[in-house]
Amino acid sequence: MTQHNDVLSDLVEEGNALDSLLVDADESQWARPTPAGGWTIRHQIGHLAMVFAMAEKAAADPAGFTAFTAAITNFDEAVNNGLKPYLALDGRRLLDTWQTQRTATERALHAVPLEQLVPWLVRPIPAAVLAKAGMMEMFAHGQDVADTLQQKRQYTDRIRHVAEFTALTWEFGYESHGLPQPGKGFRFDLTAPSGAVWTLGDPDAEQRITGPAVDLCLLATRRRHRDDLALTATGPDADQWLDIAQAYRGPSGPGRKPGQFAQAAHRP
Repeated sequence: MTQHNDVLSDLVEEGNALDSLLVDADESQWARPTPAGGWTIRHQIGHLAMVFAMAEKAAADPAGFTAFTAAITNFDEAVNNGLKPYLALDGRRLLDTWQTQRTATERALHAVPLEQLVPWLVRPIPAAVLAKAGMMEMFAHGQDVADTLQQKRQYTDRIRHVAEFTALTWEFGYESHGLPQPGKGFRFDLTAPSGAVWTLGDPDAEQRITGPAVDLCLLATRRRHRDDLALTATGPDADQWLDIAQAYRGPSGPGRKPGQFAQAAHRP
């Protein structure tokens, strides 16, 4: 079973698992539309390469990263422009580019203490949290790739990092929807793929979320609709949170529709 402080080695293993889905993909598969509207598999991996390039710069060149982000006036436009070079690559070259980039990012994160603050898009965060954000990105976009290729993912306890990142960023859904936040966060009582029980968030919170850790990760990355998951809420705020949960900043996007995927399709 993975230990929660092994985030860097788990980042490597998660990247390897994602790459295994694509190693034999042909050009027609790279061009397939994914469940994310307007995005092909090429978009998904290009986005990951772009985000990991930013993470490498944040860890290895904090001053350069700060100057880079300070010059951005329209973040969505910057993201779209940053994606274009990756979309111009054929599948094999893009996979090579992504693999080279994630190796460089892993090396940069290994070079700084996990508790050290590094600059990020809104505020500085510990390097360990940046690694968890990378895990969240790979979980989300990897799910789209697996769904598109109709491959069943084998979830492991590495997803603890994604669940921890979700518990840490529980406010993002309220920010995205312009809603007032509750006075305090929630307790998350989760069952890991291994069967272990994890308690995350505020351990003393009366309102809580209970269910499979995989389901929480799928919900917070908006890769499955709440109705298709086995999560339960205790308390009205927790119940509302299940409708708006997201583990990333910015617009929530349309997410997935109820019944879009078979209820148990994600089970290991």
